[in-house]
Amino acid sequence: MHVWGGDIADHEVCAAIVGSRAATPYGLAVAGRLARDLTAAGAVVVSGLARGIDSAAHAGALAAGGRTLAVIASGFERIAAGEPARLAADIVRSGAVLSEVGEGGPFGKGAFVRRNRLIAALAAVTVVVEAAEDGGGLTTAAAARAIGRTVLAVPGDVDRHASRGTLALLRTGARVCGDAGDVLAAMPPLPVSRTDPDARLRARLDATPRSIEALAEAAGLEVSEALARLLKFKLGGLAESHPGGRWSSRAAR
Repeated sequence: MHVWGGDIADHEVCAAIVGSRAATPYGLAVAGRLARDLTAAGAVVVSGLARGIDSAAHAGALAAGGRTLAVIASGFERIAAGEPARLAADIVRSGAVLSEVGEGGPFGKGAFVRRNRLIAALAAVTVVVEAAEDGGGLTTAAAARAIGRTVLAVPGDVDRHASRGTLALLRTGARVCGDAGDVLAAMPPLPVSRTDPDARLRARLDATPRSIEALAEAAGLEVSEALARLLKFKLGGLAESHPGGRWSSRAAR
């Protein structure tokens, strides 16, 4: 494996976000939001540096100050000029671009299928945001299933071409992905950074609803700060509010 950038993260902290190059505005927004929320929770996002869903996922992770890994089907010198090259340069500042190919490529009709199996292997879960019935995201999902990894799919408009592949995945047993909480629930617990207030607060959330005062004290935060962070978690599907000002982790259910 050829690596441009930093270290490759352990697959247990990684989530692959993949999908159509011809993505809809809905798909792009979902991919970016998932990546932002997952990296904010401490996960590493893996994708393929292609236009559409892949690029939205990488960009979302970077916007949250997180790490992302891009797996390509060619040598690094073959990354297209313009936005792909700029995105790759941003990725390697904190993450990495990876390839099995030393130089040149992509080689042969199956180059991207071979690349997709690496994306699946690098991640604990694979999320397909949008895919046509013959979309490349489905080959990544198949590779993930072949090695026993969990596959999630984002529901979409059933009349939309870009949703037919994800609908097929849901019909064949993929988990529903509505937000980052669904993804985290399918992953092993992420390591807790003691210097990150978000991480400290998330570590105190579990399936048992607790008062905001108790959570704030346990995380070493002011109640007002804890509430602001919990509201952010709720928007990302990471936390759930209960009567009486109590909170739990939705991902723990």
